[in-house]
Amino acid sequence: MALKAYKPITPGTRGLVLVDRSSLWDGKPQKGLVSGKSATGGRNAHGHITAWHRGGGHKKLYRFIDFMRNKVDVEAIVERLEYDPNRTAFIALIKYTDGEFAYIIAPQRLSIGDKVISSEKADIKVGNCMKMINITVGTIVHNIEFHVGKGAQFARSGGTYGQIVGRDSGKVLVKLSSGEVRLINGECRATVGAVSNPDQKNVNLGKAGRSRWMGRRPVNRGSAMNPIDHPHGGGEGKTKSGRQPVTPWGKPTKGYKTRRKAKPSDKFILTRRKK
Repeated sequence: MALKAYKPITPGTRGLVLVDRSSLWDGKPQKGLVSGKSATGGRNAHGHITAWHRGGGHKKLYRFIDFMRNKVDVEAIVERLEYDPNRTAFIALIKYTDGEFAYIIAPQRLSIGDKVISSEKADIKVGNCMKMINITVGTIVHNIEFHVGKGAQFARSGGTYGQIVGRDSGKVLVKLSSGEVRLINGECRATVGAVSNPDQKNVNLGKAGRSRWMGRRPVNRGSAMNPIDHPHGGGEGKTKSGRQPVTPWGKPTKGYKTRRKAKPSDKFILTRRKK
């Protein structure tokens, strides 16, 4: 998909850059693969805000995505490509030879009419899913499992991917988009190809209202608040906080490491992500 720039005929279209979705399905999603989705507005069960700057936004239906791909050795054909308001990637509706429908994350260069399959060992072809121990070293993959049978957890958002860079006694080395290299059980599954919609990172919303349509409320700087509202607040005019950047509750931020020390999965990380 290409980017679509708009002529500045209104203030809201000045600088507006969106992903061109003209080739996607413009009808309703597949019945039986969607359910209602209630918004929380960032509140928990007590009504307290626990996730800030959320609220409003357009009503959405949740599309059930098959992250497991456990319908093995049954070929499917791509019926159509669709937009999903719940994620940055596009999704593909596939129809199995037995008549069952399912949604999968659409990889780049997947077209309507293409055939895909999930198998223990399949052709190295975009959209095919298989065990990583059987995927050729150097192959670009997405929808990567970390625990056998749990379903895809890595490389699911628009434009992301991993690359299989080696094998080692039943395990595979996978380099993620962040630069991190992980050791993953070779019995875990992955899908060939990179995730669709890589231009999502270049979108410019153009106006605050478009952000509100997406359920994002305004973010206010701590230095613009009063001392009672934020540790950075107070002072005459523009002032430096005089301390390292912190959250409203005083916890360090802006680069502060929050990962738990001696986390069990640390032994699977061979190279940390780029700083």
